Amino acid sequence: MSKVSSIPPKNDLIHSPIAKTLKNMTLPMIMGMVMLMTFGLVDTFFVSLLGTEQLAAISFTFPVTFTLISLNIGLGIGASAIIARYLGSGQTHLAREFATGALMLSFMMVGALALIGWFSIDPIFTLLGADPQQLLYIRDYMHVWYVAGVFLALPMVGNSVLRASGDTKTPSLVMATSGVINAILDPIFIFGWGPVPAMGIKGAAYATLIAWLIGLIYILNLLIVKRNLVLPRLLTWSELKLSSVNILKIGLPAAGANMLTPIASGVLTAVVATYGSEAVATWGVGNRLESIASIVILALSMTLPPFISQNLGAGKINRVEQAYLLCIKFVLAWQLFIFVIVWLLSPWIAELFAKEAKVAELIQLFLSIVPLGYGLQGVIILTNSSFNAMHKPMAALSLSVIRLFVFFVPISYLGSALLALKGMFAAGIVANLITAMIAYYWFKRLLVSENLNQLTEVTS
Repeated sequence: MSKVSSIPPKNDLIHSPIAKTLKNMTLPMIMGMVMLMTFGLVDTFFVSLLGTEQLAAISFTFPVTFTLISLNIGLGIGASAIIARYLGSGQTHLAREFATGALMLSFMMVGALALIGWFSIDPIFTLLGADPQQLLYIRDYMHVWYVAGVFLALPMVGNSVLRASGDTKTPSLVMATSGVINAILDPIFIFGWGPVPAMGIKGAAYATLIAWLIGLIYILNLLIVKRNLVLPRLLTWSELKLSSVNILKIGLPAAGANMLTPIASGVLTAVVATYGSEAVATWGVGNRLESIASIVILALSMTLPPFISQNLGAGKINRVEQAYLLCIKFVLAWQLFIFVIVWLLSPWIAELFAKEAKVAELIQLFLSIVPLGYGLQGVIILTNSSFNAMHKPMAALSLSVIRLFVFFVPISYLGSALLALKGMFAAGIVANLITAMIAYYWFKRLLVSENLNQLTEVTS
């Protein structure tokens, strides 16, 4: 491995004031993610105009599409944790090599998973509870989306490389641009315009594909040519093997933890499907709205880890603890405020996303209960991302298993059995409360252990 020139950090994560640094990193991420996630709502809105069956069909795709996205997220987490720690300890030449390996690895792994998904659409979605009519729409959408998913891999991991160096503005720009392009193309491809024929639900997938393809071209040019953050060549087999092993030690458990969410969502989608297409449509709209309502949590889950990793690399445990506690207190207060806003606006939101009265009624029920638990869910998400930043991926994976399959799915199913959909929605809040308490105390214990390890290294 040859030493190269250092990578200039966009933010000083080791010395700058904690609150100011996290704010400066998180605000651009929020803006970018609002734009990116808006395309999910745009898809949902325009597809809802096609009818309830089409809306139910795209709702069925969420667990599967999120599985592929989760692999990208996991690999990005692994790459970011390692690269940020190398940057914090001054080993920028290794950071560059691992960034290159992360991009190559993500393309190969996501491509393989997408290929498997392409040939297993019918059995997977039948298992999730889709009926034959819905399968027709799902095939149209997913055949295109799996190709688009490969184009998504490199920009997502590339953005993780940028965030590891403290640059959150550029990833935000990439996400925002993709969201705008997708929003513009959606109505054109779904309903047709001029020489472009109406494609229905397939048009939503084509809009996503083009938006991500443009993002791919931009991010590769930025990383390789303009920023010199990755090597201008492919790694040799020995280099790729070395970087892949280290990235996958964190990335695979992180990807696995992320993939548990769509698996659990798939189980609950099957439960919801027993209440009819209206309930499935509600569940899909609710999941999309949850991403927007939790935008601050998701942004912090991307900006807090590089801060933690760099400060751990520099041996500054106290800054790690202060940053974590600051973020936890903030998300609890912020998400309580968001719940009040969503609850007040729930009738209007329900009318916007539903053509049928029954669907509107169920969406309003969802929005009056479920968002109350988003702050508690934020504690879990931030703790999980902090575990990965501390190079404790198995702790993060274990926390996800506990949250989803020890508490969330069983308690939600019990709530459904006792009080139908209302009980299921309320039970999720109880599950998040229990898991959030476990997550907080677990993090505190690991931080004490990390501090003792560093003291031992200093004195030995």
